[in-house]
Amino acid sequence: MTIALRYAAYSDVGCLREGNEDSGYAGQHLLAVADGMGGYAGGEVASSIAISTIRRLDSEAPGPDEMAEALQRAVEQANASLSRRIMEEPQLENMGTTLTAMLWSGPRVALIHIGDSRAYLLRGSRFEQITHDHTLVQTLVDEGKITEEEVATHPQRSLILRALDGKSPVDPDISISEAKAGDRYLLCSDGLSGVVSKKTIHETLVAEPDPGTAAKKLIDLAIRGGGPDNITAVIADVIETETDREGPTRSAQLVGAADQRREILDQGGDTPARRAQELRGAGDTAEMDPVRDEDLEKDSHGTSDEAYQESYGDDYDDYEAPPTARRDRPEPETEYRTRRWWPMVLVFVVLVAVIAGATYYFGRQYVDDQYYVGPSPSGETVSIYQGINTDIAGFSLSEEFEDTRIPLDSLPESDRDAVENTLPAENLDDARERVDMLRESSATEEGAG
Repeated sequence: MTIALRYAAYSDVGCLREGNEDSGYAGQHLLAVADGMGGYAGGEVASSIAISTIRRLDSEAPGPDEMAEALQRAVEQANASLSRRIMEEPQLENMGTTLTAMLWSGPRVALIHIGDSRAYLLRGSRFEQITHDHTLVQTLVDEGKITEEEVATHPQRSLILRALDGKSPVDPDISISEAKAGDRYLLCSDGLSGVVSKKTIHETLVAEPDPGTAAKKLIDLAIRGGGPDNITAVIADVIETETDREGPTRSAQLVGAADQRREILDQGGDTPARRAQELRGAGDTAEMDPVRDEDLEKDSHGTSDEAYQESYGDDYDDYEAPPTARRDRPEPETEYRTRRWWPMVLVFVVLVAVIAGATYYFGRQYVDDQYYVGPSPSGETVSIYQGINTDIAGFSLSEEFEDTRIPLDSLPESDRDAVENTLPAENLDDARERVDMLRESSATEEGAG
């Protein structure tokens, strides 16, 4: 028995977002969804980089015993690409992306997952989520501190504990399973799973036999539910090629931010030079012709001898340049040109100083407005930090703002891991709210002990 995939991928910006930071991919051997996050179009960049890196596996088609290692390696490469991009553009410091992907080799499937995008399996009458959300609220559910119903209204429901961010080590979930003919898989961003109930997703997947129709219907349901986030759905049916009439899908499908950036990615990556080329635009600059020896001779006179003869006729032979234009005259203008450059150099130096000062001032303002929660310098308690959790040339961009005196070892393991990986905060009040939650967790843990 030979099995293959019939699939469809769709993405929508939703009702409230200005741009699409989701990216999705569906091919004969690979399905993937990435949900980007971060300001200054950072989510768009992060999800595009993740998908553009991992989609190479679709054509490489590693063997059954190599799939897990190939996925892990591709995800690490994507994380390294994010790191390089952040170094090029520090304003993308806070960008990151989730990634959920399935790699196929015959019936054998490798699943890699990091973040809160999801994968579901419909097999006969059974429908289940086959990924585990890497979020704070899911951890609280797992520990019995809140119920599934409380997740939707929890103030920290959007806090992701694991993602590709170019700063933290990659720690995805990886599993291997066997697919069967008749299986239907759904990969989606939380713009779908966070709005449409699991029951409704199940019913829609059962009711719509065509993957494309099912994906469109699910996105439409999310939009009817308010569409507060970008929505991406990739659906694949496992078919038996010998008996299926329609046959598998042959062409790859790229959707969302990665599709919008397809030309850049296909032409060798998103580099600073290519971004500069994009800004100039294809039609703004003409290519210069090569400079020839005769052109140089033209420039020395302002035009060629032949052109002068055409303009002035035979009188040109009798023309004698005035002394100020003769090539053998003394050249006192060398000193003049040297003096003329000084004002330009001075203006340039002043401009550089002004730009550097403005960059430092506004950069300092931005850094001072950032907060996060992490281990204290001693590593024994929880502290609030002001700034960004990174170093530049050995200089730290953050400093301890407040030691909360909450012992790290008094926290549940999940909270302790979250603190050690640092918890970003929108402002100081948000940081203190997170500390209050940690304080409650610490008290609960000590009471249970």
